[in-house]
Amino acid sequence: MTSYEILCLLSALSLVISLISSRLHRWQETITITALALLLSLLILAAGKIFGVSVYSSLVTDLEQLDFKALLLNGMLGFLLFAGALQIKLQVLKKQRWEIFILAFAGTLISTAVIGGVLYWVSSLLGLPLQLSYCLLFGALISPTDPIAVLAIIKQLGAPEDVATQVEGESLFNDGIGLVIFVAISQVAFSTEPLTVTGIAGLFLQEAVGGVIYGAILAAGLHFMLGFSEDKTQYLLMTLLLPTAGYVVADMIGVSGPLAMVTAGIIAGNLSIPKLLKKNECVTLESFWGLIESFFNSLLFLLLGLLLLLIDFDAELWWFMLLSVPIVLLGRSVSVYLPYLAFRRVKHYNSFAEKILVWGGLRGGLALAMAMSLPTGVMLASGGSIDLRELLMVMTYAVVVFSILVQGTTIPRLIDKSNAEDKGTM
Repeated sequence: MTSYEILCLLSALSLVISLISSRLHRWQETITITALALLLSLLILAAGKIFGVSVYSSLVTDLEQLDFKALLLNGMLGFLLFAGALQIKLQVLKKQRWEIFILAFAGTLISTAVIGGVLYWVSSLLGLPLQLSYCLLFGALISPTDPIAVLAIIKQLGAPEDVATQVEGESLFNDGIGLVIFVAISQVAFSTEPLTVTGIAGLFLQEAVGGVIYGAILAAGLHFMLGFSEDKTQYLLMTLLLPTAGYVVADMIGVSGPLAMVTAGIIAGNLSIPKLLKKNECVTLESFWGLIESFFNSLLFLLLGLLLLLIDFDAELWWFMLLSVPIVLLGRSVSVYLPYLAFRRVKHYNSFAEKILVWGGLRGGLALAMAMSLPTGVMLASGGSIDLRELLMVMTYAVVVFSILVQGTTIPRLIDKSNAEDKGTM
C-alpha cells in the first residue's frame, strides 16, 4: 500500500476506536484509544506467533513506510498546537507568565541535565556505559512535556486555574525549547564539527526567538486577511493557512514552527478573532478547530499504540526500559520542585501544585518522533549488538506508555484533592 492508503485506513480505524472509546466512560478518550491500540498491537503480535510471521509482517512493513517523525513534527503538530493555543486566554496566561517561562526554559534544562546525569551513572552499573552526550540526548528528547498529550487530557479535568494554566502553558512552549536543546546535543554527539557556546546561543535565538517573532507576523497577516475579506465564509479557510503554509515556511527559514503556531494561535484567539468575527462565527470557528483537534488526537494516539509493532524489545534492554520511568520522574520532580522553592516565596499556590505538575507532565508522540529521528548504526556494545537508536526508542516508548496509561489515569485523583482544598473541604 502507498503511504496515502495507509493513512486513510489508519484514519478510519482511529475514528472507529474513538467511537468505541466514547462508550467507555471510565477513562479519558485519548487514554482509552491508546490502550485499545496497544491491545490491538498485542493481538497482532500474538496472531503472528500462532499463525506465522507473515500474518503481521505486511502490517509492520506498511507502518514502517509512514515517516512518523515527518507526520507528527511537520504535519499534525502544527494543527494541534494552533488549535490548543486558540483556546488559551491571554489574561490568564499573563498572570502565570514568569512561572511558565521558568518551567519551560530553566525546567527543561534542569530536567535534561538530571536525567542525563543519572542515566550516565546507571548505564555504568548495568554494564553498558554510555557516552554522556548520548545520555543528555535522551534527557533532551524526553524532558519536554508533550503539548498534545497534556492538552488532550489535563485541560478536561478541571484542575485549579493557576495550576492548569502552568501545565498547559509550559507544555505549549517547552517543546520548542526542547527541540533546540535536542538539536544542539545531537550536533555534539554525532557531528565531527565542534559546537561552541556562541553557536548554541545563535541556534536558540534563531529557532526560539525567531519562532515567536515569526508567529506574531503570521498572526498579523491573519488579522489583515480577516479584516480585508468581505466574504466571511472564508474565515475558516484563512485560519488553515497558518498550520499549513505558515508551518512549512517556518521550517524553510529555520525558525521553530511549534513556537510560531503557539504564538500565532494565542494572538489570533485573543485579539483578531474576538474583534473581527461575530459571536456565531466565533462559535463556528471553535467547533471547526475542535473537530480538527479531536481527529488528529485520535489518529496520533492510535499510532502511539501501533508503534509497539515497530519496536524490538531486546532482552538486553529490559533494565534500561524499566529504569527509564523512575529516572524521568526524578528529573521531572527536580525541575518542578526546584523552581517552586522560589515561586512559593512570593506567591501562594495550592499545596498539590508541584504534585500535579510532576504527575501531569505527560509524554507522547513528540518524544517518539525525536527518538525516531536519531541515526541508525551507532552501535554501543563491544560486539556491536546494541544500536543507540533502538535503546533510546525502547526507553522513550516505556516512558510514553507509562505517562499516558498510568499517570493519565491517576492524575484525576490529585486534581480532585486540589479542588477540594480550594473549596475548603479538606
